[in-house]
Amino acid sequence: MKVAVTGATGFIGRHVLAELEARSVEAIALVRPATAKSMGHSSSRVVQLDLHDAPANAFDLMGRPDVLIHLAWSGLPNYKSLHHFEHELPAQYQFLKNLIESGLQKLVVAGTCFEYGMQSGPLSECVVPRPSNPYGFAKDALRCQLEYLKSTHPFQLTWTRLFYLYGEGQAESSLLPQLRQAAVRGDPVFNMSGGEQLRDYLPVTQVARHLVSLALATKDIGAVNVCSGVPISVRKLVEGWIKEKGWSIALNLGHYPYPDYEPMAFWGDSRKLSTFIGKAT
Repeated sequence: MKVAVTGATGFIGRHVLAELEARSVEAIALVRPATAKSMGHSSSRVVQLDLHDAPANAFDLMGRPDVLIHLAWSGLPNYKSLHHFEHELPAQYQFLKNLIESGLQKLVVAGTCFEYGMQSGPLSECVVPRPSNPYGFAKDALRCQLEYLKSTHPFQLTWTRLFYLYGEGQAESSLLPQLRQAAVRGDPVFNMSGGEQLRDYLPVTQVARHLVSLALATKDIGAVNVCSGVPISVRKLVEGWIKEKGWSIALNLGHYPYPDYEPMAFWGDSRKLSTFIGKAT
């Protein structure tokens, strides 16, 4: 089987490529020309392609893969930017539509838990999406467009709603890298929110394993949460990291307000995921 990956130089993409290589799956890394050098000595085949300006024969240039794991999306982490549906959404749909019309048989797309909007508690795939920011709206709109496209060009679609991730290669503005920087500097305290919000976290290596398993499963899966299914408070998560690393730093809780684009307590229902991740071929 041949699996292509967009966003291959990104936080998740690098780990997905490593997982494909570990399973001896032929991988094709799709990268923008400006980021091609950052691939280093990857054993994956590298194809330079900008999805915002993709040629009509993009599928052939990619080597006609069996599956595409689509992770690319620009404009983050500004979730409130209108860019997501004014520019990114139409470009994404045209790129994927072209690939499907050219013969792509299976598509695995990285969606987001923000598609659920401000709904609280355990969220299953049966919950109707109610996105409350432009990023979540654009992602959910793309999912709907692809579902309609299946009526005229049948293909297998797996829409993975990713919850919260952490691990090597994460953006420096994210929680764990900021905490690490403060500890390394010797800061006496780490400024953060009250930390009582409940979230669903997975290490990025585990997310990569799930994405590859879903890509290799010969099923039309539809929407599926990629999550732990276990809520944890941000405070407890941070305290766990401090203890694990042996850092000497106190938490200055309540320094920052809670984000206004997500509810105080929400996490994913992982039961659907569990039925598929052990069934990869």
